[in-house]
Parts: sequence; structure tokens; C-alpha cells
Amino acid sequence: MGRPRRFDRDQAIEEAMYLFWEYGYESTSLAQLKAGLGGGISAPSFYAAFESKEALFKACCDRYLASFSQVTSCLWDAELEPRVAIETALLRSARMQTERGHPSGCMVGLGALSAVRPEHAALVEPLTRSRARTRAGLLACVQRGIKQGSLTPDTSARALAMVFDSFLLGLSLLARDGVGYTAMKAAIGQVMRHWDIAAPVR
Repeated sequence: MGRPRRFDRDQAIEEAMYLFWEYGYESTSLAQLKAGLGGGISAPSFYAAFESKEALFKACCDRYLASFSQVTSCLWDAELEPRVAIETALLRSARMQTERGHPSGCMVGLGALSAVRPEHAALVEPLTRSRARTRAGLLACVQRGIKQGSLTPDTSARALAMVFDSFLLGLSLLARDGVGYTAMKAAIGQVMRHWDIAAPVR
């Protein structure tokens, strides 16, 4: 008899992350998870490895936030010009959300729809915090632009940051609808004009 197949917990978290990313927390069933992890896993093995669906989802959120979600980390790079930082974050996010090899869209952006029941609010809190951090990063870039003089002093920092934030969140739905990177890149060029309109006349 051959040796029993070794269960790779790390790989299983990766596979579960893709399922949650594609279907959301509430729509991903235990049956889907057990069937999809490592080519199939029994209920006792599932609970021994992850304790619960909730615990597995948390591990998947941690994995996503430490990997795919880092496309917007440039918002906090003080060495980048603030306009460049915002445009880079948008471009990187659009590229990630439309590339092959994983579900389309952004797990963080789609997280608001992932678990809509009030009792599941705590589960998606890491995704909610991530959206808030990105929002804060966009605001910090706009405020830095005002301080450096690349935006006029009367620019509404919160309003301009919200323009970029709402656009970024909208990319997830566009990606799910099959909109490709080329079209998103062109749209990013247009949305960045909001920055240029607020720039002082030279």
C-alpha cells in the first residue's frame, strides 16, 4: 500500500482563498470547501485543520491582505510624488484584478458583499479595515499634494480622495463584468485629470 496523501494546509488556504474570493463568504458552502481543498478533504480532516469555516475565512483574509492587497501599498511611499502614488496604485490594482490565474476583481473591494448578515460583520472586519486604510492612503496623498503645492490650497482633500476611492472600488465590479486592463488603464488616465484640474496654473 502506498503512503497516505499528505494534506498541505498552506496550499489548502490558497485554494480556499480563491473560492471565497470568487463566491464570497456566505455563498461558499462547506461542501465546496471540502471538495476544493487539496482535491477533496473529509469533514473530520477539515475541522481538524481549520476548526471552522469562519476560522478558515480569517486565514484566507490574512493571506490575501499579505499578498494581492499589497498593490496599493505605494500610497504610503513618501518617496513617490503623490499623484504618481495614486496613479500607480490604481494601475497596479487594475492589473491585478484583471490578470488570469485567480478570480477577477478584488477580495477587499468585494468584501462588503461577501458577508451581508449582521452576525458576519466581524468576519469581514479585516477587509473593512483594509478599505479604510486605502481610503486614508488616498487622502494622505491628496493632503501631501496640497502641502507640496501640486494642488491648489482650496482643494477639498476629502472630496478628491473620495473620487479616487470610489473609482478604485468600482474596478472590482468592472472586472467581474469582464472589462479588461486596457479599458481600465484608459479610464484611469481620465480619472487622474481630476488631479490635474485641481493643480495650480503654471
